[in-house]
Amino acid sequence: MNLVVLLKQTFDTEEKIEIENGAVAEDGAKFIINPYDEYALEEALRLREAHGGTVTVLSCGPERAAEALRTALAMGADEAVLLEEDGLPDDGGAVAAAIATAVVRLRPDLLLAGLFAVDTGAGSVALQAAEALGLPHAAAALKLEIRDASAAAADADGGGSGGLAAVVQRDTEWGLETVEIPLPALVTAQQGLNEPRYPSLPGIMKAKRKPLQRLSAAELGLAEAELAPRTGRIALQAPPARAAGRRLAGTPAEQAAELARLLQSEAKLF
Repeated sequence: MNLVVLLKQTFDTEEKIEIENGAVAEDGAKFIINPYDEYALEEALRLREAHGGTVTVLSCGPERAAEALRTALAMGADEAVLLEEDGLPDDGGAVAAAIATAVVRLRPDLLLAGLFAVDTGAGSVALQAAEALGLPHAAAALKLEIRDASAAAADADGGGSGGLAAVVQRDTEWGLETVEIPLPALVTAQQGLNEPRYPSLPGIMKAKRKPLQRLSAAELGLAEAELAPRTGRIALQAPPARAAGRRLAGTPAEQAAELARLLQSEAKLF
């Protein structure tokens, strides 16, 4: 199987983050692979071990994103592609168009990505790329199997690609749901899909010799309409400083009344 994983390098949200001039200050920030993308990568590696094939990781970002790709190669990916963000607006639609164009060249049987990125809290880029590619998708996967497509799924897809389908148990607001989609397709990973492996020392050494291709946005030949931003950021603000705890005095009834008053007058919860 030809497996492609979309990776994003994000800042570590468990470390201290500072805002300067309306943006996250990169000096001193720790950058990691988006945790949900790690689940997607781990699942791709397990599928390759079960079915054979190759795993290619693709990231759209600045030069420092190559570090995340090298980490993915050390975890076991075979090849990497860095789509340089120069020339791309800070807009999910434009990034998705660029990723879709780059993914076409890779001809994946299965495209995997994280459910969302922890830095922005957004999870639409992979879905927009799948829409541009005309791929079916299943989001928030907790379990993923590849098997021969059922007759119904094969008929619906006109035969599918190689007669394979992804059977996905996905996390929804109303509980678990199992769906079957023909390949090629996109599946996004939810926390709990697996436990990502750590890069081994031999893996780190081998990663230095694995291919890492660089693509510029200009090489993709995107149309002006595809590069036009559809969204814009108004402001980026740090959350308010956490206030010290407060002990309420009085009887239980008095404490409950005071708590309700504080939630209404200070926390503005209702």
